[in-house]
Amino acid sequence: MKLTPELSILKSLLFTYSIENYDDPERERFIASKNVNNETELAELFEKLTKPEFLSYKLEIQQWHIETLQHYLNTDENFSSVFYLLDTYFDDEIIDHRQFMSVLLRCLQNYTTEAAARKQYENKTTQHVNNPWTPVHLRH
Repeated sequence: MKLTPELSILKSLLFTYSIENYDDPERERFIASKNVNNETELAELFEKLTKPEFLSYKLEIQQWHIETLQHYLNTDENFSSVFYLLDTYFDDEIIDHRQFMSVLLRCLQNYTTEAAARKQYENKTTQHVNNPWTPVHLRH
């Protein structure tokens, strides 16, 4: 079943950065230390905090987030509704919401590609381990 794009799902993905999520002072300091208007620093932030959350989702939900971002980035959506009333630990105001979401999309796509490659590698190595015809030196 294909899920339709919904802006509201993006808010849940960004909850990590919300001041309502106040259980970890170290995470809060890390968030505040990054310039969210710098693509490199934003990608570092996503790598550390968004990636684990995102990869915990079922593949269907991961794809839904990616397709939602792709859909709205292909329109004139400015993502104001996603950031409306979302108070974050970011030290800087997000200048360009579309740029922020573009970086997020690229990161999410990279995470799914990495996860798929890792899974494919693990499947190959598991085949060697379970295959009695695999030479002993190739079994892990």
